[in-house]
Amino acid sequence: MPYIDPEVILEAKKIDLFTYLQNYEPQELVRFSGNVYCTRTHDSLKISNGKWCWHSRGIGGRSALDYLIKVRGMKFTDAVEQIMGRAATMPPVSLSKPEPKEETPFTLPQMDNGIAEVERYLIGRGISRDIIRCCADLRILYQTRNGRYANAVFVGFDKDKTPRYATVRGTRGNFKGDVENSDKRYSFALPNGSESLHLFESSVDLLSFATLEDMRTPNTFDGDLLSLSGVYKPRKDIKESTLPPALTQYLADHPDVRHVHIHLDNDIAGRQASAAIIAVLPEQYKVTNEPPPSGKDYNEYLCDRLRLPWTRSKERSHAR
Repeated sequence: MPYIDPEVILEAKKIDLFTYLQNYEPQELVRFSGNVYCTRTHDSLKISNGKWCWHSRGIGGRSALDYLIKVRGMKFTDAVEQIMGRAATMPPVSLSKPEPKEETPFTLPQMDNGIAEVERYLIGRGISRDIIRCCADLRILYQTRNGRYANAVFVGFDKDKTPRYATVRGTRGNFKGDVENSDKRYSFALPNGSESLHLFESSVDLLSFATLEDMRTPNTFDGDLLSLSGVYKPRKDIKESTLPPALTQYLADHPDVRHVHIHLDNDIAGRQASAAIIAVLPEQYKVTNEPPPSGKDYNEYLCDRLRLPWTRSKERSHAR
C-alpha cells in the first residue's frame, strides 16, 4: 500500500462531507429540509450538523473520507489522494453551509383541503378506499400539497394521542422521507386493543395487509398493525441486537399484546431483521414469521393478487 504521511491523513479527515460536496461535487447536494441535505444519487443518505447517515444501508460517518470509502467503495489511499488532490487545486471553503440551529419542535406539514390525490395513488397500489377513508377520519393519513405536487402524510401518535411522527410519500415520482424531528418510537400504527400485533416495514405495506384481510373476511380483522418506518440492521452477533424503537415503545404502551406477527420484506434485509426480532423478543411473547407469500413485500403481493400494473421499479430502480 502506498505510504501516506499521517499528517496528510489527518488533514483529509478534517473535511466534512457537506464541505467536500459543496466545493467539488455541488450537483450531488440536494436540500431535504431545513439544514438537512441528501445526495442526488442516494436520497436516503442524509447530511446534517457535520454528520451523514445512509439510512437504507445503516452506515454513516462524519468526514468526506468516510463517505468515499463506505459509499463510493474507494480504497483508503485513493480516497485520501482524491480529497487532498482536490484540496491542493482548490482549497475548500464553506460559502453557504447552514449554521447549526437549535432543534425545533416536531410539526406536522400543513393539511390540504382534500385527499383526492392520496386516494388515487393508494387505490392505484391496490389499497381499499374504505381503509384509506378510515385512516383519513382518524387523522393518521392526510394530503399535503406544494404547488401541483401532492404528498401522502402518514402520522404516528403517542399514547396520549399527540402526533410525534410523520412520514411523507409523494403521490407521483419517488419522493419519500420522514418529517424533521419525527420520533420513530411512535411510527404509523392502527391499534385495536388486540392481543395480536402485526409488524411491517412501511405504512403502505401495513395498509396493503389490512386490505388483504378485508378481502378475505370483511370487517372481522381486529389485530393491531404497526409500521417500523423502515427496516433496521441487526448486529453482527444477532443475539446482541436490540428491538426496533417503534416495537419497543408499542409493547410498552400496549401491555395486552401477547402474539407478534412479523411481516417484513421478503429480501435479505427483511429476513435478517425478522431473525433478529425473533432472537431478542422477550419469551413472554409468541412470535410468528409471516413474510408475503410471493413478491418482495405485502404491497407487491396485493398488486399481484389484484392484477394491477404496479411494479417496484416505478418507485425505486435501485437501493438508495
